[in-house]
Amino acid sequence: MTDDILRMQGITKRFPGVNALTGVDLTVRRGEIHAICGENGAGKSTLMKVLSGVYPHGSYDGEIFFDGEPCRFSGIRDSEERGIVIIHQELALCPQLSIAENIFLGNERARRRGLLGGFIDWNHTNHEAAQLLERVGLPENPVTPIADLGVGKQQLVEIAKALSKKVKLLILDEPTAALNDEDSAHLLDLVRGLRDDGITSVIISHKLNEVLAIADSISILRDGRMIETLDAKADDVTEDRIITGMVGRDLEHRYPPREPRIGAEVLRIEDWTVHSPSQHDRKVVDGASLTLRRGEIVGLAGLMGAGRTELAMSVFGRSYGVGTSGRVLKDGRPIDVHTVQDAIRHGIAYATEDRKRYGLNLIEDIKRNISAAGLSRLATRGWVDGNEEYRVADEFRASLNIKAPDVGAVTGKLSGGNQQKVVLSKWIFTDPDVLILDEPTRGIDVGAKYEIYSIINRLAGEGKAILLISSELPELLGMCDRIYTMSAGRITGEVPRAEATQERLMYLMTKDKEQEKVR
Repeated sequence: MTDDILRMQGITKRFPGVNALTGVDLTVRRGEIHAICGENGAGKSTLMKVLSGVYPHGSYDGEIFFDGEPCRFSGIRDSEERGIVIIHQELALCPQLSIAENIFLGNERARRRGLLGGFIDWNHTNHEAAQLLERVGLPENPVTPIADLGVGKQQLVEIAKALSKKVKLLILDEPTAALNDEDSAHLLDLVRGLRDDGITSVIISHKLNEVLAIADSISILRDGRMIETLDAKADDVTEDRIITGMVGRDLEHRYPPREPRIGAEVLRIEDWTVHSPSQHDRKVVDGASLTLRRGEIVGLAGLMGAGRTELAMSVFGRSYGVGTSGRVLKDGRPIDVHTVQDAIRHGIAYATEDRKRYGLNLIEDIKRNISAAGLSRLATRGWVDGNEEYRVADEFRASLNIKAPDVGAVTGKLSGGNQQKVVLSKWIFTDPDVLILDEPTRGIDVGAKYEIYSIINRLAGEGKAILLISSELPELLGMCDRIYTMSAGRITGEVPRAEATQERLMYLMTKDKEQEKVR
């Protein structure tokens, strides 16, 4: 039997007005972890949807060979019967059902059949689910509702579900995009273990450090074409080498150059304390204080649960928490930020870390999303000027290089990077003095990241004060003038750019809550 478990030859997939894939060849060896990299829109997910039957045979040109045999899938069930299982970035779990019910949904363990059909053997179902949960390292009761699990544990349920289908080739689309470092490491270790058990994996990921840590081979797509396949263990295969293949050019500097022009203090947060909405006696933010100056990019670093997002949301109109205390001063004067409208009125904007759930209306067009937070600027006597709304949105489409045919395009159809540009456009349109950007480059490719960085630099150059929250320390080191660190709800450090290193930031991010704050 050949060492290749999968061969895709000449795959071409067309959508109205665009070729998503053009003559793509892909070969995956049996028992390897094969990464697929590329910018958003390069065709990665489209290729995997062709493979898994989401796009059925006849809707594309080319051939698929699996285990040496030609395959013509008419749907996902066909590919799953052959042992090909895809786990999409947007998890397909039913939150109201239990773990066991989700694992065997559509693949139920029947006890016997009667006049009305089969009867589910719940003892068998829960017992088998428990065995699968043990295999993926998830110590949960099989009857636990999915809604009670975090995203990291839900990912493990998806993998357990795949294992229940006797998977031979597991496809993971951005499996760690929404996970913290600990959950990401656990998932990657699990994929390595599956490889040792003989299961082949194909991983789509923007996190190149993870790709290099786990992959055996790396295929690079660009503009719907296969550029090359690399041996991930070769000495010359680095993040820069992969980026060059993805964008078609060298990125000597991951972060665009900038000459800071820092002005007067614009925002001061003093002794800010926020309690958990579900546990009123627990402080999620504990006496935090920080300052922002005009033209300055200030970073906020912290591990998961440190309180970064909670701090940002609570300052932005008490969007999070209860029992909030402390002061917010704008240009030296105390301001009232009890509501989102108050925050916007005082020139504060907040771009959420979860753009799809809280930042955008995905079924609405670009125009309506951009105008959503600043409708008063377009209204006269309560009526919105539709022509002016279109003009404003089209200006943002051009100036921020939002890749869409026009501002009437549905926002949910855009790539992650272009969705993020729509989020930024929405808040820039409110003409804020302070922009709080929470994980602004999460889940987008390196080329789009560079564009977002350039936009952030441009805003700082216009005198805006930027608070940049990020889980990526290199991003903070590459973009920020100062960096605050948080741990257990407290500000534990303030480090100027010249003194900032990953090691110093990590030390401050892991300081015990009771330790004295630095500076």
